[in-house]
Amino acid sequence: MLEVILGGLFIFLARVTDVSMGTIRVLMIFKGRRLYAALIGFFEVSIYVMALSRVVNTLENPFYLVFYACGFAAGNYVGSYVEEKVAIGQVTVNIISSNGSTELIEQLRSEGYGVTVLDGEGRKGKKKILFVTMERKCLKHLFEVVDQYEPDSFVNILDSRSTRGGYIRRNKRK
Repeated sequence: MLEVILGGLFIFLARVTDVSMGTIRVLMIFKGRRLYAALIGFFEVSIYVMALSRVVNTLENPFYLVFYACGFAAGNYVGSYVEEKVAIGQVTVNIISSNGSTELIEQLRSEGYGVTVLDGEGRKGKKKILFVTMERKCLKHLFEVVDQYEPDSFVNILDSRSTRGGYIRRNKRK
């Protein structure tokens, strides 16, 4: 019985690991980091084959299949959590301001963000449209600034595969 539990635990942890790695690998491909994606893929598939072979070689034990499926499900959760925390890459944030707050624009610029401002028109009149391209890791701070000056603004976040030129605030390491 202990052997079944330990074997199942191995399968579960292997699946959590390989599926999480798969999530990060896909992100690396999307961000154009092919070498990292290839290296992660090598280890991902190696772990996957070990877990799968353990299940296939012991089909008489249905518990292994349950551990395998649970590991897959948990791996998706863990992978998405890790991806969110690592926050690799850049985003373009569109802030649509009803008030046209120059204070928000000045504050963002004083904190090192590059801000491009356009005039727009919405359903309820004139708007200011702010474009900020930045490191994804800085999003939380940007939200705090926006909430302080324009809590009712509409904010849209777009992943940026790559950028060229312009000004991008870099995350300051502590």
